[in-house]
Amino acid sequence: MRLRSVGEHALLLDCADPEQVEAVRAELWRRRETGEVTAAEIVPGARTVLLDGVPDPALTAALLADWNPAETGAGPSAADTAEVLVPTVYDGPDLAAVAEHWGTDVPEVVRRLTDLRFRVAFCGFAPGFAYLSGLPQEWSVPRLASPRTRVPVGSVALAGRYAGIYPTESPGGWQLVGRTDMQLFDVAADPPARLTPGTRVRLVPT
Repeated sequence: MRLRSVGEHALLLDCADPEQVEAVRAELWRRRETGEVTAAEIVPGARTVLLDGVPDPALTAALLADWNPAETGAGPSAADTAEVLVPTVYDGPDLAAVAEHWGTDVPEVVRRLTDLRFRVAFCGFAPGFAYLSGLPQEWSVPRLASPRTRVPVGSVALAGRYAGIYPTESPGGWQLVGRTDMQLFDVAADPPARLTPGTRVRLVPT
């Protein structure tokens, strides 16, 4: 893990892989809850974690310099113990293509996705769009060769080793496997995004 200064009050942690990102993010949230780390925001990405609003970046960097999150034994934070059940209708136009890619049939695709326990790795692309980790490497799914110009709100989709749910109508190149009526982003809510990093997610058939 490499630490870099970003501006006057932020640090960027470069991680080796998504698994280390999740370990770092979870431990930083726990340390912020205990007051050991002070940061206004802790923002995970695909291979980085940003600490923004850090009063003393040099001090925080020194605290983290020799830290190995894999060796910590602290319990999970409240965000990490939350679970959201997303009612999902599995009728997406790309279900058959995913089944063919996985070398199986559509009912087995639905069973696998229903049994998986996802976790929000990070958010991006659009407000409220959560990248859900949990797909095994062998179930990685390619993006569409040509993105759709319109993906309906609530579409449940796969790309690479991630699942995602479109919080608003938008263009998109992910493989669509289902849909949900759950509202994922509300600017008047606190927080506005229904799915935040660390949250566990299940795509429950309905």
